[in-house]
Amino acid sequence: MSEIDAVIGGYTGLPRVALRYGQIVGELVRAAKDPGFGPDGWAPLAELVDMPNFVRVGTFKEVQNWSEYTEFLTGWASSAEWDGSFKRITEAEGIVFLELEERSRIGDFRSVVNSVSVYEFTADARIRRIEVYLQMELPASG
Repeated sequence: MSEIDAVIGGYTGLPRVALRYGQIVGELVRAAKDPGFGPDGWAPLAELVDMPNFVRVGTFKEVQNWSEYTEFLTGWASSAEWDGSFKRITEAEGIVFLELEERSRIGDFRSVVNSVSVYEFTADARIRRIEVYLQMELPASG
């Protein structure tokens, strides 16, 4: 059980949707290693988003629509391990700020970052935009 699993029951409304999004990502990153997993495998996540209008702005300011984002997720998740530890969540006027400590591993590369994901919602509580911000330590110099 992840830390998101442990805290999600204490939230309702938009914060719960944002937490559920992170919870589903964790589940699907594990499922993405199964043969035949592809962009359609992200359907449980799609239920939370406004797919025609969805925009994700990543850590390098790359902008992706839903189709581009699920292609990206599929490539990443097929070789990555990921987990997030809950830090804090805040809601303000249809926007949710979710802070996590994210741990990932791809092959021998491991990273631990602090993240803030900003979720913007439609009037019917679907995610229409996510912007991701990261903090990480500089690699040790040798």
